[in-house]
Amino acid sequence: MSGDQTAPPSCTVNPFEFLHITPNHDGTITRLYELPTTPAAPDHNGSSPVITKDFIINPNHNTWLRIFLPRQALDNNSSSNTTKLPLIVYYHGGGFILLSAASTINHEFCSNMAIQLAAVVVSVEYRLAPEHRLPAAYDDAVEALHWIKSTHEKMLLDFVDYSKCFLMGFSAGGNIAYEVGLRASTAVDDFHPLKIKGLILHHPYFGGSTRTGSELKLVNDQIFPLSANDLSWELSLPVGVNRNHAYCNPTVGGGSNHCDKIKELGWWVLVAGCDGDPLIDRQVELVEMLKKKGVQVEAQFNEGDNHGVELMDATKADSLFVFLKNFIEKILG
Repeated sequence: MSGDQTAPPSCTVNPFEFLHITPNHDGTITRLYELPTTPAAPDHNGSSPVITKDFIINPNHNTWLRIFLPRQALDNNSSSNTTKLPLIVYYHGGGFILLSAASTINHEFCSNMAIQLAAVVVSVEYRLAPEHRLPAAYDDAVEALHWIKSTHEKMLLDFVDYSKCFLMGFSAGGNIAYEVGLRASTAVDDFHPLKIKGLILHHPYFGGSTRTGSELKLVNDQIFPLSANDLSWELSLPVGVNRNHAYCNPTVGGGSNHCDKIKELGWWVLVAGCDGDPLIDRQVELVEMLKKKGVQVEAQFNEGDNHGVELMDATKADSLFVFLKNFIEKILG
């Protein structure tokens, strides 16, 4: 891509092999390996701690969402306690080019989050690049919010407090949550009765045309090496733009003017990362930019760990959920 630095010679990882993909002549890719998937479980036998169900958003785009309802809410609803739960709209990671809301790693993370946070989680299946380059994923993510706010599905109507909504994503999903937040901040009435309270960016995926210290330090990172980072952007950004496009670099030009709207609305932005992640410098830059704009920001950058550690380590996930629960309770009072 014009204007972008190529991976330095010290980068020894073949990105196509690392990502298990091969390029095709028509601009698509063949995904050679997909992580295991888990189907939704409507819970006909009454034993599952989380009830999950899939719903189509847009059949023309093959987009859908999966609702995660903690059984405790169902039990409470059948008694005198009918307290409704916060809503977390979740966007999965995968560099915009891989994985699904049905991927077992994402399904289990959302299931555990619904239990630990006592929240209803809605995980969104969006179109992947390069078959559908950005902003397709952003458009799908916004369309999911419109589906949620207008559906008559009882799993949401009976159990969700629509005034307590958070947008959350991991990695590329964190990027999506941020972009959707920018868009939604300028059209809050369009999403009524949904009231967004904050954005939760978990190891969000951002970049830029110049190299950061953390990218160079972790050039051959075992989880997300620089060559794979570069290739993911090359496959997902609009054709002809470089990594200083706002989709990739949210701090370019001092940041979006929509941040002023986020400040005005009083939304909080949480950024969670770790210093074993090549992306951490970009995440810190985002936090600093948002603070300069007066946005309410909370940041947690752990020592050690790696990109997406909480999706692979249950103990780390539990610690993250405690942190998120405290963050949400602080905002909701």
